[in-house]
Amino acid sequence: MLTASRPPWTSPSYRPDIDGLRAISVIVVILFHAFPENLRGGFIGVDVFFVISGYLIGGLITQELDAGTFSFQAFYARRIRRILPALVVVVLFVLLVGWNSMFPPEFSQLGRHIAAATLFISNFALLSEVGYFDMEAHTKPLLHLWSLAIEEQFYLIWPLFAWALRRQRRLFLFLTVGVAASSFSLSVTEADASVAFYSPLTRVWELAIGVLAAHMPREVVDRWLNSGSARQALGVLGL
Repeated sequence: MLTASRPPWTSPSYRPDIDGLRAISVIVVILFHAFPENLRGGFIGVDVFFVISGYLIGGLITQELDAGTFSFQAFYARRIRRILPALVVVVLFVLLVGWNSMFPPEFSQLGRHIAAATLFISNFALLSEVGYFDMEAHTKPLLHLWSLAIEEQFYLIWPLFAWALRRQRRLFLFLTVGVAASSFSLSVTEADASVAFYSPLTRVWELAIGVLAAHMPREVVDRWLNSGSARQALGVLGL
């Protein structure tokens, strides 16, 4: 039984490697925005963040379900405390700057983006604007919130999915693999690049991969990382 193995999320130890991976992702995205012509694929940092999120949050949900301490109210309260304060500061600052520097059409668009951001549907709002008359990206200061929207849409559904299958771990993992495979297939076959970029259906596989990584039996992980050379090799391969 997979439930008999020691899962990696049961260890409360700090993970400096995860923070290191976050740092690499942030640096790559920053460099992409600074030098888009030289680092065309730098937005992959966002993809890495999705996997990290699935690994950490998906593992935490399972840990609490196994311990019998999971609460939907507590889970979403944590999400609100983690996201809302920073989101409010960003939105208010952008609103103030926009009021003083934007032309009316840009400011009107900003209002729509703020409304979408508060409802965590920025990805759908941005997707609806794609077209010949779409404004340039630099006129959309809240453009980056599309990824937050996808993440929150995932966590609107995933806890319920995990809770419903909390006593059927094999079925949970089997269906998670199915979700990841279906989403990945959709992401590489979607003809519209904008849909492939903004749709949660074509992004779920990244979060699901993180969830699956969190559920790998600890014995397997320990075997892989049994020696320093193996750890270094896997680190280089991952990079």
